Amino acid sequence: MFSRRELLTRSGLGIGGLALSQLAPELTSAASSGNPLLPKEPHFPVKAKHVIHLFMNGGPSQVDTFDPKPELQKRAGEKLPDGNLKTERPTGALFASPYKFSKHGESGLEVSEIFPNVAECVDEMAIVRSMHADVPNHEPSLLLMNCGDARLIRPSVGSWLTYGLGTENQNLPAFVAMCPGGYPIQESQNWQAGFLPGIYQGTHIDTQHTRIEKLIENIKNDRVGRIEQRQQLDLLSKLNQRHLEERQNEAKLESRIQSFELAYRMQMEASDAFDVTREPQHILDMYGEGTQARQILIARRLVERGVRYVQVWHGAGQPWDSHDDIEVSHRRLAKQCDQAIGALIKDLKQRGLLDETLILWGGEFGRTPVVEMPKKGSNQGKINGRDHNHWGFTVWMAGGGVKGGHVHGATDDFGFKAVEDRVHVHDLHATMLKLMGFDHEKLTYRYAGRDFRLTDVHGVVVDDLIA
Repeated sequence: MFSRRELLTRSGLGIGGLALSQLAPELTSAASSGNPLLPKEPHFPVKAKHVIHLFMNGGPSQVDTFDPKPELQKRAGEKLPDGNLKTERPTGALFASPYKFSKHGESGLEVSEIFPNVAECVDEMAIVRSMHADVPNHEPSLLLMNCGDARLIRPSVGSWLTYGLGTENQNLPAFVAMCPGGYPIQESQNWQAGFLPGIYQGTHIDTQHTRIEKLIENIKNDRVGRIEQRQQLDLLSKLNQRHLEERQNEAKLESRIQSFELAYRMQMEASDAFDVTREPQHILDMYGEGTQARQILIARRLVERGVRYVQVWHGAGQPWDSHDDIEVSHRRLAKQCDQAIGALIKDLKQRGLLDETLILWGGEFGRTPVVEMPKKGSNQGKINGRDHNHWGFTVWMAGGGVKGGHVHGATDDFGFKAVEDRVHVHDLHATMLKLMGFDHEKLTYRYAGRDFRLTDVHGVVVDDLIA
């Protein structure tokens, strides 16, 4: 028999446990099962399930791609009226875009001539012409765009989303970062898990290679069969589990155990997912040739197989960092990816996957509408390029619940500074999370005594971008 006080105490604790299970369903599903990557429900129902982030490494010029400026063309050679906007290096007069812009689609959105295939898809795109960041330097701006903080070690966007949603395919990494030629600046910090468990970190794939053994290190074991591998892994798992229990579930060791299991499961499925030769010829022709075409097609194959977050980098260096010869370099770079990006949008749509796949295109910042002056180390003494510009730049999104055929915000008459409906990187992240079903203020992880989130204490959802 219980006293009245004991009965109320025990009942109260039970009710609290029920409430906790509703507030944190991951505690009763993925976490309790021992597999942190099992699928989880977001805060509210949405269509979007996957993200493909097309990262134009180095900073593409907004006034040469998706932000036409007639006034810049008219007043080329004049001084910038607002001289208070500081640039990283010495700059000179207003520098007209060498490319023509034209209207496309039912929406009539204007796009540069260097992106003819992407331009065919403008009715699926929401173009944000009022982005701004904090500083005009690659390293902090890369981390801000990818991790929400320019200096401190923080989890990347892909890590946050795999932490919040898990993944639909347990035989492939939940988060893949494809970067041909090795690592970009800041290396694996761009897809780091930070203080989240290591299982949420992105898996780097060097897509300059085509053979699966080169793409993914140690993907095949030529000496031991699958049955023997399973036996070895089971023994290793038992030893690691015993080691883990003695060390109070140390996070790094737990992540290593999960990685061993994933590596074993990947051997069959990864060989299929990354082999684009299995696609019919008309699809290969649709995407085109080259490294960019191949990795963008792989991105579609990965989301088709349930991978949660795919980041596609345009080069390990900073290929879009056109301090000189911008007319030649931007045209060349756009040609490497334009056909494949247009194909990606059309292909996802014809497969019924565009509504559930959020595509983001952009770099870490933009470029100045004024010409960069010659300076040793920054260019080759030519006066035909642009410096870094964090004051105003462009990104665009498509699919995943985005309002298509839409332009949000504006830069000034010359494309230097965001002046209308400005969107900070934190706001972009908050909006992406909402499109994926999360309140950015409530997707948190407790670390070092406080609750952290992707947007820290910042971020406002841009509802105007959501259909």
